[in-house]
Amino acid sequence: MGHGGRAPPGPDLPPADRPVSALPQHRRPPQRDPGRRLRRGGLREPLPVPGRRRGPRHRHRPRCGPRRRPRRSGPRRNAPAAPLRQARPGVGRCEVVCFTADHDASFADLDESKARLVLDVWTDRTAALSRLPGVDQVFCFENRGAEIGVTLAHPHGQIYAFPFTTPRTAKMIAAAADHRAGTGRNLFEDLLAAERADPVRVVLSGEYWTAFVPFAARWPYEVHLYPHRRVADLTELSEPERAEFPGLYLQLLRRFDRLFGEGLPPTPYIAAWHQAPRRDGAELALHLELFTIRRTVGKLKYLAGVESGMDAFVNDVSPEAAAQRLREVAQ
Repeated sequence: MGHGGRAPPGPDLPPADRPVSALPQHRRPPQRDPGRRLRRGGLREPLPVPGRRRGPRHRHRPRCGPRRRPRRSGPRRNAPAAPLRQARPGVGRCEVVCFTADHDASFADLDESKARLVLDVWTDRTAALSRLPGVDQVFCFENRGAEIGVTLAHPHGQIYAFPFTTPRTAKMIAAAADHRAGTGRNLFEDLLAAERADPVRVVLSGEYWTAFVPFAARWPYEVHLYPHRRVADLTELSEPERAEFPGLYLQLLRRFDRLFGEGLPPTPYIAAWHQAPRRDGAELALHLELFTIRRTVGKLKYLAGVESGMDAFVNDVSPEAAAQRLREVAQ
């Protein structure tokens, strides 16, 4: 449920079949250290990244490597077998992507060439992790800000390779299947076409991509960025689509940072790539979801009873007003 009692017409409508949880190998309370840096030693073994070179002038290129405390690997838990209690060994990968060596920067501070390198890393790791035995879905994302729970101030993102289709993705696939059965068309193509035809919620667009606030946005400021051509994952993007993405994405991030005025702490956000799983993902469309939990200056959007208990979201900002505000802060 979005602003004004809106029901999402798209991929989040059907319920998930069953909950899925993962136990981290190491538990510790979040303690944020603003000076904590992601050095070479912060990655267990840095992986090769596209375009990487040696030497001082290449020190700001992205780096990628496994997390020291992965959440998706480990031995099987000792639990009695039962139909309603199933445990499996932790299969998959958790990796960290360091965007730049500049500790005080953010993704929005990158230039287009460096943002393109990060896109290339996401693409390269998506291809490599998708080939691993037992991996079904690859999720590239960034959490930014202490309000989100980030404890490492250095600009970085993560990549999870799941051994299952995640519940959110399963909802999208089910909704797309229902839409296909009822209309003979693809749900995501219809959603994008509708937003482009009536651009009241469109934030920005280019020749190959469009960013819009969804009709039933769950968060105060939430933007979905779609390529105009439906593809399953990052590996299927064409060169023109890859070339245009960095400029548009950097514009979005910089607008998020200007939402609440100058001189304030950076806007906390989550940026999440939705990619098709290896199984049953033919109807899914690659897209990026970007949102903040900050609803106004000094105030956060907390998930209270109806959101946490019933998964029914009450939004403080109408999607149309959010889109207008994001257009106003363009420079």
